[in-house]
Amino acid sequence: MAFSASADTLGKRVLRSALLGLFWIGAAPAFSAMPALPADDGPVLRIQGSNTVGAKLAPMLVAGLFEAQGLRSVRIAPAGRANEQVVSAIDTSGHTLRALIAAHGTGTGFSGLQDGSADLAAASRPIKSSELDGLAGLGDLRSATAEQIIAIDGLAIIVHPGNRITSLSVEQVAGLFAGEITNWRELGGDDLAVEIHARDDQSGTYDTFKELVLAAQSKTLAASAARYESNDQLSKMISARPGALGFVGLASVGGSKALAIADGDSNPMLPSTALVATEDYPLSRRLFFYANPTQQSDWTQAFLAFVHSTAGQAIVAKSGYIGQAIEAIGMTAGPSMPPSYQALASQAQRLTVNFRFDEGSARLDNKALRDLSRLIDYLQHTDKTMHSAVLVGFGDARGDPARTALLSKLRAMAVRRELARGGILVKEINGLGDELPVASNTLSGRVKNRRVEVWVY
Repeated sequence: MAFSASADTLGKRVLRSALLGLFWIGAAPAFSAMPALPADDGPVLRIQGSNTVGAKLAPMLVAGLFEAQGLRSVRIAPAGRANEQVVSAIDTSGHTLRALIAAHGTGTGFSGLQDGSADLAAASRPIKSSELDGLAGLGDLRSATAEQIIAIDGLAIIVHPGNRITSLSVEQVAGLFAGEITNWRELGGDDLAVEIHARDDQSGTYDTFKELVLAAQSKTLAASAARYESNDQLSKMISARPGALGFVGLASVGGSKALAIADGDSNPMLPSTALVATEDYPLSRRLFFYANPTQQSDWTQAFLAFVHSTAGQAIVAKSGYIGQAIEAIGMTAGPSMPPSYQALASQAQRLTVNFRFDEGSARLDNKALRDLSRLIDYLQHTDKTMHSAVLVGFGDARGDPARTALLSKLRAMAVRRELARGGILVKEINGLGDELPVASNTLSGRVKNRRVEVWVY
């Protein structure tokens, strides 16, 4: 049953539920009572939008929620139309519960929120300003109540597995997809014509590619490109055609080969789990659910809490995307690193979480707010609450270098302050300004470069 509440009250309730972690793997159902069934015997959840999210991840998450609720005969099946699925289960009274998932592209999710046909919009990109304005009557869709970052994905540039090319710059990728580079021999590969394959215009995957690659290089997609509604369909075609080139979400690489990508002054990076988790990989992106910020059903709230839980994030990883659970990874010290950073790389481990900020700001974004809770939990469970963590802040290469260096340290201080509130005392903080960029100095690149890394001894 739907209810209304102020955005502030509802936001606190949803965020508190998620941060407390209502579900654990192997635990009994965490709710004292299952949310009520709709009066009209309709679906308990209606999710519309991104094919990247809806093709596999969303159905698996809904099935996980149903299982956590103690329901039986949980089943995922086609719903009768292409790229639509129904998840069903039976409760203790013998009633059948259903959730409907339609994965026709990110834009369709926001349309579903607007006309009331969807409880959640699945998105493989952030909401656009035009969509935000169109949905203003619902409330602030960029608030922590509405915008739920559920996973991290790497946008993989894929070729046939026999292609000799192993890495490209973002500039080269743009030239290929714009039709300006027409033969692989121009890049040192075999004498093969380049065949361009791309997602369709409704796709959030295409929107992300257009923003991060084409628009960043002032180019447009070649008219000759074959277009697809499905990531998996596109990847299957690439793996069968020697000259083919395409882009897909990380979970859909399949039998194709993913290339290492360099952006600006960054080194070429493969879409590895660690580099995507930290969002350092140039074509990494966030996956979202957007909910009505002022009116959510009990089932919607239960689902979002499950998605952010340990069990939910384990399903994210199982589906082929990158969950937001924090891990420690080793890094190799390089001669181009500042001395303090070389020392960290030699003696400490980096955690797979970065905190990112708005331009010219030390204000944490929505993902960072939840990552704080995850980080505190990780440091507590690894017995590193006292003087074990190091925070390193970075900025983007614009304006006064001294101001950039100061702001990078202020960002690290902002994270330190929030950790202290959770009982964590860090060993030290540092601000390295615009050093060690992970992306170009374009608008989207600057967002990635504005970060705070976490290291532990």
